[in-house]
Amino acid sequence: MSTGSFENWAGNILEIGPIYPFVGSEFILFLAGMAFWIAWQIWQIGLEKRTYNQEKQQFGNAEVLRKIVGAEDPKNP
Repeated sequence: MSTGSFENWAGNILEIGPIYPFVGSEFILFLAGMAFWIAWQIWQIGLEKRTYNQEKQQFGNAEVLRKIVGAEDPKNP
């Protein structure tokens, strides 16, 4: 892939042409990146919500959780 000739570095940049591939597609790539990020964020929130609900069901109500945490507290004999 050739992006231009650099025989004279003092030349006009407009004569060289594009110096990287896919010039002009930045906005499309930005939109694709934003869509991917939003989809990942929604998936992550759902995953954490399912995990939280499973742990809440596994460990029971608030009283059971207080007992578990209290048993781990070194100040509570």
